[in-house]
Amino acid sequence: MGLVDTHCHLDMLGDVAAALGRMAEAGVDRCVTIGVEGSMQEAVALAEAHEQVFATVGIHPHEAKTRTDAAIARLTELAEHPKVVGIGEAGLDYHYDNSPRDVQRAVFAEQVRIANALAAPLVVHTREAWDDTFAILADEGLPDRVVFHCFTGGPAEAERALAAGAALSFSGVVTFNSAGDVRAAAGLAPLDRIVVETDSPFLTPVPHRGRQNEPAFVRLVASAIAQVKGVDEAEVAASTTATAARLFGLP
Repeated sequence: MGLVDTHCHLDMLGDVAAALGRMAEAGVDRCVTIGVEGSMQEAVALAEAHEQVFATVGIHPHEAKTRTDAAIARLTELAEHPKVVGIGEAGLDYHYDNSPRDVQRAVFAEQVRIANALAAPLVVHTREAWDDTFAILADEGLPDRVVFHCFTGGPAEAERALAAGAALSFSGVVTFNSAGDVRAAAGLAPLDRIVVETDSPFLTPVPHRGRQNEPAFVRLVASAIAQVKGVDEAEVAASTTATAARLFGLP
């Protein structure tokens, strides 16, 4: 069974057609490209142009300071497109603090409300902001389908996310020597609550560190999960693909 890259940024890859060709050769059947402020329209256009591509739309915490009523209106309108499968990535990033934290919190809460109103999946970005992330989700009401993208927490954060009903998306970080806590989180998470992603062009998995990441490399993430869980790669592929389809309503 083929894999699904549940989180990539195709608009940043340059030659998208070539990347999608390599994706297919690697046995990755579908991908979800993330549209954020400045790239939402392009993400939707890529999904329209390629049967195997789907899109999300959102305002990244780095961009929260640029939030306008027009951007929210555009997001809400694009969210109704048949190839748009979620809201996000949305959330909090206290590592870079590219937007003021109070603004990040307000814009994240607004997008949680949009996801709830549309009964849409929510793709969450959280970095060094776990308590505030969980607080906002609790205050606004957790959407029925939530995935913590590029999960970089440890077992404690994983247990909180899983207890809330969310899924965990693991990226190439799970292959890094320094990511013992992330592997421990993957080890405790039920396989049917895990999906895989590249976050390409970022976070290239071992052994391709130093190269641009791309959806084809999601197979290396799945392989790492299989090693952590002590199961066959085929089982990881079948489970993560089924979970991705359920989360995002993929055909």
